[in-house]
Amino acid sequence: MTLWALSAREAAARIRTGSLTSVDLVQACLDRIAGTDEGIGAWAHLDAETALAQAAAMDDLRRRGRPVGALHGVPVGIKDIFETKDMPTGLGSPVHTERRGDTDAALIERLRSAGAVILGKTVTTPFAFASPAHTRNPHNPARTPGGSSSGSAAGVAAGHMPLALGTQTGGSTIRPASYCGIYGYKPTRGLFSRRGCLQTSISLDQPGIFARSLDDLAILADALTGFDAADPACKNRPVPQLEAGYASPAPVDPVFAWFDLPYADRLTPAMRAGLEDIVQTLGNRVERVPTPASFAQIIDHHATVHRYEFYHALHDDPGLTKDRTDDVMKSLLAHGARITGVEYEDARGWIAGTEDWFSAFFNDYDAIIAPSALGEAPPLAEGTGDSVCSVLWTFAGLPCLSLPWLTGEDDLPLGVQLIGSAEEDDRLFRTAAWLAREMDGPDEEEEIA
Repeated sequence: MTLWALSAREAAARIRTGSLTSVDLVQACLDRIAGTDEGIGAWAHLDAETALAQAAAMDDLRRRGRPVGALHGVPVGIKDIFETKDMPTGLGSPVHTERRGDTDAALIERLRSAGAVILGKTVTTPFAFASPAHTRNPHNPARTPGGSSSGSAAGVAAGHMPLALGTQTGGSTIRPASYCGIYGYKPTRGLFSRRGCLQTSISLDQPGIFARSLDDLAILADALTGFDAADPACKNRPVPQLEAGYASPAPVDPVFAWFDLPYADRLTPAMRAGLEDIVQTLGNRVERVPTPASFAQIIDHHATVHRYEFYHALHDDPGLTKDRTDDVMKSLLAHGARITGVEYEDARGWIAGTEDWFSAFFNDYDAIIAPSALGEAPPLAEGTGDSVCSVLWTFAGLPCLSLPWLTGEDDLPLGVQLIGSAEEDDRLFRTAAWLAREMDGPDEEEEIA
């Protein structure tokens, strides 16, 4: 197998045994980037010299018999809103292109502790919001890769690196994973620390990750989890072990829930038919559950909280002055400015009740089956796509997976979304592994030529 196409698990195992060096792997990824990124534009900052120096240091540690981490020598791409002390963090804005911090974000610290090589910074939409970036979908350069984690999803899909960090405030991990035909994971709120990551919405921001296999997602997630007192969303208690969850057999066959969601009439025919086929195949393992009327209200409340908090966190940033923003951003900022404190507090007050409702709901179900996106990646001119398929679950802080198992009308990827119970992310991975076997959809990686 071509080195750049190795899974993170196999690459780390080969590096640990000495049959592969991190330098060779990183160089293969850099060569892959050089040969493909002109038509994709996944990278905001790529420093080959720094990446190869990190790789050489990891190889030296192994040769000297020092401890090696779970991701030892494995290259990872970082969404350009996480602080890194040795690279600029541009936030998707030309105003901040040369901006550098003095410390690493919490997740960067955890990656370094696991032995990962920080390959570079991937393109984000400006300030991780709705305005498109220049990145293109590796499957069809006329289509968007989704946003706001555009470069991370496109880079993994194109074989630039096996793993990448993104974030999700609406649907910015799950939707790009669906559009780019890779695996995406947004954890339970608070499982990953947000320290050192651009704050756009203190209530809703959550890191997410991308990989080309479910197994690799679990390995990366375990390296990132842990308490951080600097993030008020983090809880100081034991965390789920996702790799163990992925590898463990289900004690009984899982039970799934299916809702006729408020946006079901907007799904493309291929997405609707693909999901219906899965539901039909699972038979009595799926229960069609009456959809609460409040779901439509929660979608509206999410928009209120997101736009209000974005405006109040960032409206005075020099990169968001009127002469530096497009009409999409101007409209969103104007909307955020008009939301009153009373309207905001009312909307935000729904978060706790939504969490409680789903906590009771998952006493009877292992996962919810839902679309990851409305359909295939739309044309670039239409923006980064609609996040509506994710906002319910993001608002509730639930763990979500996007599984690249379906194909759309134009032969482009479609993702199946699984949503699990809060703080039972290991159970969600176990359920996803069971479903992959049941659907005869092995967790295989596919190269993109």
